[in-house]
Amino acid sequence: MSEPNPGPAQGPGSGPAPARTVAAAKARGRRGRPGRAPSGGIRGREGLAGWLFVSPVLVVLGLFLVVPILMALWVSLSDWNGQGSPLSSGVHFVGGQNYAPLVTEPGLTQSDFMMSLRNNGYYVLFVVPLQTALALGLALLVNGRRLKGKGFFRTAYYFPSVTSSVAISVVFLFIFSSSGVVNALLAKVGVDGPAWFADPRGIIHLALGAFGVNNDAPPAALADTTVGGLSLWDWFSGPSVAMCAIIVLVVWTTAGTFMLMFLAALQDIPLEVEEAAEIDGTGRWQRFRHVTLPMLKPTLFLVLTLGLIGTWQVFDQIYVMTRGGPGKTTMTPAFLSYQSSFIDNEWGQGSAIAFILFAIIVALTLIQRFVLRDKDEARAKAATRRAAKAARSGSGPTTEAI
Repeated sequence: MSEPNPGPAQGPGSGPAPARTVAAAKARGRRGRPGRAPSGGIRGREGLAGWLFVSPVLVVLGLFLVVPILMALWVSLSDWNGQGSPLSSGVHFVGGQNYAPLVTEPGLTQSDFMMSLRNNGYYVLFVVPLQTALALGLALLVNGRRLKGKGFFRTAYYFPSVTSSVAISVVFLFIFSSSGVVNALLAKVGVDGPAWFADPRGIIHLALGAFGVNNDAPPAALADTTVGGLSLWDWFSGPSVAMCAIIVLVVWTTAGTFMLMFLAALQDIPLEVEEAAEIDGTGRWQRFRHVTLPMLKPTLFLVLTLGLIGTWQVFDQIYVMTRGGPGKTTMTPAFLSYQSSFIDNEWGQGSAIAFILFAIIVALTLIQRFVLRDKDEARAKAATRRAAKAARSGSGPTTEAI
């Protein structure tokens, strides 16, 4: 009985084996080409499973975030009056008619909108730097090695951030009332405190008045020049006394949240880095400026971005404490959007204010990102993009050869 032919040898010197090896390598190369997703197998099933797992979240976000935003955009471009569905046949497209009274058409609507931008601009200008500086200072304080009772102080500083903003706003109404604690403390040092939530005067006007400038007869160059329905004298008034009280409230309540972010970043700095700087003979200020602060740059960008977004969306404190008064000096775009929609039934105009505010926030965030970018990293990325572009255009023969 003859034995079966074992076939050709599989050693390195045989002929058919290399042919099969080359064919298998080509097949693997075709399957492993970059940019081509596998059509099946375990990787394909993982991708399908991943989409199935995130699909509930995508559905919820689509129904309760994307769809309302698109509907609000349609309302800002239509003549919907708040009755019935904004998608009904009786609602018509009006284009930019809801935006024009706010931006281009002189009148009370434009002056109110510009005043809200002015008020919110001063609010941002004071709140963002103050809350960032206070949060960083508190984080450095509670991160100290020799501080006893760190847990207590961290909790105490963070507690206002988790307290109801409405409750805190009501408390501050009593504290800053004419007979409240703040005016009582000012009276002890011989200062007659103002009626905080009834005084529409700007602090810059008050400071100029202390130097002899008559607020009732301002310089003609400022009083006669108008921008957006407001005179330059009104633009340069500064935050009102009432807005200053709200600024104090917001800085106190938000600094605790940002303190935790800075604290987490400080604890992430390697101890060896600070010890090496200390061995080199640097002082505390030098270590903070040249070692600690550069390593906190990503967290600083996050805090400034969140602070910028939050301050442009301020609403609850305004609604509870002043309702935009006195003299509209605490009115913000967010509150004006609410007032236009729910009080005046100008739904298209209220939505238009919201989208203008959205554009302002996006623009300022991009500017802030550009200013705080890592210049060395940006140059390295630009060089990489130029090299890749040169390789694609055929100027890199090494790539072709590879």
